[in-house]
Amino acid sequence: MPDAITSWFWSGDVIRSRRVSDIVLSGVVEVPQPSARLLADWEREIASNMVLEAGDVDTLPLPRARVRWPDYSRCVEAMSDWTGSLGLSGVLAESDVALMACRGARYHHDGAQYGNAAFCNLFVSEDKGLDLHFASLDLRIPLTRGTAVVFDTGQPHGVIRRGASGFDAADFIPAHDLVQIFLTWELAIEDPRVTRTLGIRFDIGDSASAPAEEEHIRVNGEAAVLCPASGRWQRPT
Repeated sequence: MPDAITSWFWSGDVIRSRRVSDIVLSGVVEVPQPSARLLADWEREIASNMVLEAGDVDTLPLPRARVRWPDYSRCVEAMSDWTGSLGLSGVLAESDVALMACRGARYHHDGAQYGNAAFCNLFVSEDKGLDLHFASLDLRIPLTRGTAVVFDTGQPHGVIRRGASGFDAADFIPAHDLVQIFLTWELAIEDPRVTRTLGIRFDIGDSASAPAEEEHIRVNGEAAVLCPASGRWQRPT
């Protein structure tokens, strides 16, 4: 049986529980290739102003990128059309957006910081032989330009080499260009459109047995930690 993953998240001034969705929506949308000038700017930013080690995920300056990215609006439009077809019409326009870079990604979940959200990602880099892997679901999504995905922030995921069984930092040596650039939107998990599309169920946890002062994830009712190499849940030591 799959693990029952529960997210405890801030809803206004109270901590609320919900079941982490195992629904992952993915597709490929038509987006233009970023210009050589924009790609060079991203490369300089990563080399000069970031420490992007193997497995790291970090932000890039989106306002600066938009000045050099005339096709940014086309990317947003393509994602708006795609999410609209999933029942999420208008959600992106109401959501915060950021520009991100990753050199692979160790397995992780974002339920301790973004338990009140789902992520909507658009990858704009070319296919570099990497997959977005949801370990608990045994789901691999090839990353190529235009890959679009919506998923629950509490669902464990990583970016690994295609064909690999897990994350290995040695697969992402700096000499190889394995950085992926993507846009990400934070979709409010309590928005009825998001709740319905991801099949979220709320207030399922035993509030008396859970800490009330912080967001966190529980697996089968117990505290758990995620192995960054395999994506498997483990008991805390």
